[in-house]
Amino acid sequence: MIAAFALILVCQLFGEVISELFSLPVPGPVIGLGLLFIGLLIKRKPPRELTDAADNLLMHFSLLFVPAGVGVITQIDRLKSDWLPIAASLVISTLLTIAATAVLMSKLLPKPPASPASPAPQDEGAK
Repeated sequence: MIAAFALILVCQLFGEVISELFSLPVPGPVIGLGLLFIGLLIKRKPPRELTDAADNLLMHFSLLFVPAGVGVITQIDRLKSDWLPIAASLVISTLLTIAATAVLMSKLLPKPPASPASPAPQDEGAK
């Protein structure tokens, strides 16, 4: 499993180097994730060690939000003064994300086969 974590960290390191070398506005870990994804596409099937390492990371995923939570608390004064634009941007971006996801899903999901027209119900009192 150590080799799998090393692979993940090496991909992140390469992403950081690429981001800094070319002054890209994309964070290095995002580029590293893309590199790992490309590598997995080429390999076709992820190694068992890598899936085990990913499962372990996902089991403790909530711990990764602690630094972000601490960062929010350290900016509490700014949140108090700018709460309205922050809240508005959160709500608007959430709604836009939901709408974009709905449009994308409607385009990508296969359409159900058209059902044959059902016969019109007959009026039983007309007999």
